[in-house]
Amino acid sequence: MDNTLLIIVIGVLAYLAGSIPFGFIVGKLLHRGDIRKGGSGNIGATNALRQYGVLTGILVLALDILKGFLTVWIISGLLSGIYHPRFQYFEFLPALLVVLGHMFSIFLGFKGGKGVATAAGVFLYLSPLPLLLALLSFILVTALTRYVSAGSLTAALLINLYVLLWRYSSGQVVFTAIVAGLIIFKHRQNLWRLIQGKENRLSFRKQGTN
Repeated sequence: MDNTLLIIVIGVLAYLAGSIPFGFIVGKLLHRGDIRKGGSGNIGATNALRQYGVLTGILVLALDILKGFLTVWIISGLLSGIYHPRFQYFEFLPALLVVLGHMFSIFLGFKGGKGVATAAGVFLYLSPLPLLLALLSFILVTALTRYVSAGSLTAALLINLYVLLWRYSSGQVVFTAIVAGLIIFKHRQNLWRLIQGKENRLSFRKQGTN
């Protein structure tokens, strides 16, 4: 198969893998509910935790992280050795598409989650040390404020700095900046609620669906 066609096919597969809405699936299978109809309406782990409890929240988090990690790991193996230095940025195309799949799932009418967990899985493979530092930043800010969105926004901003400090390739720097920008964009309503003082704080008590 021609290399360009192979990259396109694998890019489509990466997007489809990212589009698998584990929060929605787990909600339907374990709780017979639509996660989108309660809480924030998001399909991610935080809303799963609020609606269905800690165990379901952890399960959704783990599945979304694994979705990002395994997709990039498998695809990197399939594409190893075919990249040309002039096309270094194409190496990150499948990684970007798996995150976009989660954010804009074809299975949910091109709606989806905010991409934090799936992006974390991708970064776990591509840049584990910057991810670890960003995770520590997330934990610290979330613990201090009890706002998951504040922790996510902080981590999205700081991982760019960490990637620069560890002198990753220009392709990695650009990729990280794009993903961080997408995460911030998906959190725009949370950011506005934070400014207004109306954002929901993290709670480990199950709220149930509305």
